[in-house]
Amino acid sequence: MSQFIIKTLVSAVIIAVISTVSKRFPGLGGLIASLPLTSILAMIWLYQDTQDVQKVISLSNSIFWMIIPSLSFFIVLPYFIKKFNFYSGMGLSILILALSYLVSNQILRYFKIKL
Repeated sequence: MSQFIIKTLVSAVIIAVISTVSKRFPGLGGLIASLPLTSILAMIWLYQDTQDVQKVISLSNSIFWMIIPSLSFFIVLPYFIKKFNFYSGMGLSILILALSYLVSNQILRYFKIKL
């Protein structure tokens, strides 16, 4: 249970740092947020929990294939926020993201790429 609390606190600190830095320096906040910190931490914790390199490799491959559809969110968000209000823009962007994941999964299945 203490490992879960530590993982949660580390993740919360990263998010808090990003939001705090972004208030003053949006570019730096974006840089920090774009770093694969979450992925790196998840891989470290997965390896510590399982000692299974194959699971880490599978996670890495899955992350790679999911980055492509996740870019749709960042492409449409600025447009939707300008056109609508923040929450409507965010909601529509999340909907586009979900649709992108569904389409991506179908394409990956077609090419027999397992996640």
